[in-house]
Amino acid sequence: MGTSSSLKDSSVLSSPLSSPNVGALLKIKIISWSQETGLPVTIRVRIADRTFNLHKHPLLSKSGYFRRQLNESNEVEIPGNFPGGPETFEMMALFIYGSSTLVDPFNVAALRCAAEFLEMTEEYSSANLCERFDIYLNQVVLQSWDDTLIVLQKCQMLLPLAEELLIVSRCIESLAFMACMEILDPERRRDHPVVTLEALASQPWNNETVKEILSQDLWIKDLIALPFPFFKRIISSLRRQGMKEKYVSPIVLFYANKWVLSRKTHQYWQNAKKESDDDNDDDNDDTNEKVTKILQGILDLLPMGEKASKVIPVGFYFSLLSRSLQLGLRSESREKLQDQIASLLYLARVEDFLLPDSSNDSISSCIELSIMKSIFAKYVSFSMELTHTPEPRNYIVAELWDVYLTKIATDPQWSSKRFLELIETVPLSSRQTHDHLYRALSTFLMAHPDMSQEEKGLVCKYLNCQKLSQEVCIEAVQNELMPLRLIVQALFVQQLNTQQAFKECSDSFRYAHCGEYSGSLSSTIYPNSKSQNLGESPYMEGSEGGSKPLSFLLKDSVQRSEFSRKEYESTSFRIQSLEEELMSLKNTLQLQHTSKKVEPISANFQSLGRTPSKKRNTIGQVTSCIGSVNFSSQRRYATRLLKVFRRITLFGRGKSRKKPGGNGVRPKILNF
Repeated sequence: MGTSSSLKDSSVLSSPLSSPNVGALLKIKIISWSQETGLPVTIRVRIADRTFNLHKHPLLSKSGYFRRQLNESNEVEIPGNFPGGPETFEMMALFIYGSSTLVDPFNVAALRCAAEFLEMTEEYSSANLCERFDIYLNQVVLQSWDDTLIVLQKCQMLLPLAEELLIVSRCIESLAFMACMEILDPERRRDHPVVTLEALASQPWNNETVKEILSQDLWIKDLIALPFPFFKRIISSLRRQGMKEKYVSPIVLFYANKWVLSRKTHQYWQNAKKESDDDNDDDNDDTNEKVTKILQGILDLLPMGEKASKVIPVGFYFSLLSRSLQLGLRSESREKLQDQIASLLYLARVEDFLLPDSSNDSISSCIELSIMKSIFAKYVSFSMELTHTPEPRNYIVAELWDVYLTKIATDPQWSSKRFLELIETVPLSSRQTHDHLYRALSTFLMAHPDMSQEEKGLVCKYLNCQKLSQEVCIEAVQNELMPLRLIVQALFVQQLNTQQAFKECSDSFRYAHCGEYSGSLSSTIYPNSKSQNLGESPYMEGSEGGSKPLSFLLKDSVQRSEFSRKEYESTSFRIQSLEEELMSLKNTLQLQHTSKKVEPISANFQSLGRTPSKKRNTIGQVTSCIGSVNFSSQRRYATRLLKVFRRITLFGRGKSRKKPGGNGVRPKILNF
């Protein structure tokens, strides 16, 4: 917490329990002493801007400090570092004259330190003030949560003497012990469970939600109001006394949320500085330095490694990382935070990730993206080193990265090579599905409408249509931004999926009914199949008759799957070859049309073994991945290619009108 000028003096007079007329009471005591003893006032004590006229005998009888100071002079100058200042000395003088002025938690710390300064120990008088104040601390203050907190707060202005007298240590240990008892109290916990962070693990990080959870336990609010040096020692004491980490870590998180992440606290500190200093720039620097120190200390208190996964949401670490960028936290501390995030990345949410600042002109050069790429690269490195890392975690991380790429792919300044490097940050083997990768690529192509087919093919080279879901595959077929090769591959995958859907539907219909069926069931789909009844179902392993065992059917299914895979690879190779041939033809024809001489063009056609036709090609020009090409000189070749594209178009239309398994008709397979 911040320290303001109003806290310079002791809070003796601000105590709601102490008397406001200490000065008047002291004057009465001095007059009474003079009347009783007949001795005049002979000692003058100065402290700060106040002077006290006192009798010599009471001072010498109880204070070793005054015994030394009054040997040579009747005037004593008390230094400015006297605990509590003039107000505390005024109350000490009352005790010296035998007053029973009330001691309370608001003034006992200052009085105990002042008694130590004046050496008011048992050596000079029995039942002296040092012993009396210690008894009050141990038997009254340290038995109460609220009183201990008050004393600990007052010790801030009494350092280092309060530390030397172990007042701070005793308060900290007492608070930690009472906090452990608070959690262990079965009756209290039955009606009011202990605050944990399980509710935050399944939702994005939100400061307001944290405040709502914090309001459930007031004792936690009391602890996080302490200055960080005291708070840090309390956390260490809680762990030392055996409190479980699932209860300790939320306290650290709440403290960071209040003093590091909260904008209100930052503004409060700045306003407090402005009241005493007009230099706004220096105020902001001082505030940032204060928050940075707390953030650094928080990182030292937080649990690290795998044990933190169950108690600290990953979104909290991302919030600290974002704040560290604003404060300019040193690089080694930020690296430590990134390592922790990388170890728990599979538990993260996309909403918690660092997104580029909207004020930046280019996303590709922002520090947020660089840090996110570094975090994912660290995870990949960790997962490769740990061979026992479960594959589902890698699938989750790959999906998170692809979704993040979708969010940042809108920048038109991305280059194909740079975006491809980002895709390669996570290995392809970790991508169980390519749906989100498709979304990222589609967003990237939308932001780059002028890309050539070669560039599109390069940036989309890792997209595997076989790993697209049915809905996304249909969308890819209809997406004009995608390269031709990928569209045709998606069409082929769709045809294979449709064929498999027909087969599964037919199988379900066949074996769900008893008796024999004639007609379409023993048709071209199953030319070798025989009419079967329920007792001859091939799914009943060990059945008699002409049925096949289950192991044989499984083996046959694997063989068919292997055949489909080989067929897909063969078709993909043919499509790629076709695309290369089309591009070569396009380049050749463009060179021919740009030539200014007719004779070299005719000679070129003759060298190809074809004669340019005088009749206009009714097909005209084709615009797609091959651009605008005139096929008047390549009629037969272009006609064969266009038949392929027409069949692809007819297949897409037919598929949208007919439902799979409508009439049990087997779809045709594209033949190239």
